[in-house]
Amino acid sequence: MKKKKPNKLKILNDPIYGFIQIPNSLIFDIIEHPYFQRLRRITQMGFSNLVYPGANHTRFHHAIGCIHLMQKAVQVLRFKGVAISKDEENALYIAILLHDIGHGAFSHALEHSIVDGISHEEISLQFMKKLNDEFKGKLSLAIQIFEGKNERKFLCQLISSQLDIDRLDYLRRDSFYTGVYEGNISSERLITMMNVINDELVIEQKGIYSVEKFLIARRLMYWQVYLHKTGLVAENMLVNVLRRAKELTEKGEQLFASKALTYFLSHKISKSNFNENTLEMFSKLDDYDILLSIKEWTNHNDKVLSLLSKMIVDRKLLRVEIQKKTFLVKDLKKKILKASKRLNLTPTESKYFVFTDTIINQAYNLNKPILILNKKGKLKDIAEASDQLNLQALTNPVLKYFICYPK
Repeated sequence: MKKKKPNKLKILNDPIYGFIQIPNSLIFDIIEHPYFQRLRRITQMGFSNLVYPGANHTRFHHAIGCIHLMQKAVQVLRFKGVAISKDEENALYIAILLHDIGHGAFSHALEHSIVDGISHEEISLQFMKKLNDEFKGKLSLAIQIFEGKNERKFLCQLISSQLDIDRLDYLRRDSFYTGVYEGNISSERLITMMNVINDELVIEQKGIYSVEKFLIARRLMYWQVYLHKTGLVAENMLVNVLRRAKELTEKGEQLFASKALTYFLSHKISKSNFNENTLEMFSKLDDYDILLSIKEWTNHNDKVLSLLSKMIVDRKLLRVEIQKKTFLVKDLKKKILKASKRLNLTPTESKYFVFTDTIINQAYNLNKPILILNKKGKLKDIAEASDQLNLQALTNPVLKYFICYPK
């Protein structure tokens, strides 16, 4: 009996866009790959669900949404006479599908704790190169576009710019799942207004108000969601838990952890030694490894590790204060001393519970302009083309300082 071939022309049902088509069998095979399936186990928004209970969507949801929007973009640009070959089209789909494949458990937390000096974009590139070997060079053009090295600039801008497909999905998706309607942008309208002039991705004059709303929505989503103080303190506490676990492991402690997590706790991983074996171990690490370990660590005899773990599991988080001025060193020392006495810890141990850092929000960067094509065929930066006075203000980075300490 002949073995039945699997149907690779699938349709997925997305709560935001409705039915999403998988464009071809290569894309289907990449989605089916264990590297990509791992994204089902990586939350899109880390600990934001401690603030917005609905924010449990994953990097998988986001990547699938991105490929849907990219199909719309290719369709719109071709309709307007922009030549995009079949190979370029496919490369765009692959690049946007895999743009976040290098994200670690709880997104950015791993980049600041058990992996040092290598970003998720660099890890994404390593995954893409490994997949390119497995798929016999079929990802080469996608990699070139992802790295921004393709001679057709607009192809790279669709993947990474201030108005790229990534942002058009995550703002709308994160707004939907958090219920924060201020971030609900019209991604389809923005794509419909896209065009290409002199190899640059531009937005036609009719779309100017949609771009204004997009930039304001981005600013509001950062302050209200991505930089929300509860999510901020939870992520920093997770970083400290993993740092403490790594410190104890380096001293010879045998901590409860999965094989993948044990590997990263017991090795100093940096850009220089992030090899193929490390990549393979990274592909086995997800949110479940971290959560299971933290639950187990609540019973550990190290007070710092157990207390931090309990605080995260029970959502009894540190207090956080945010202000425009830097916190005085004397105030920080006072809080460390107070925490030492209250928690019966050494001043060094108390630094896991009392710490300061900064957050920054810049809704629009003038160095990477969003260009508006006016009716006379001339290009203008959105900040100049818009009559919305506060758009100019959005170009200024807003820096704030925060301090965390026990309640």
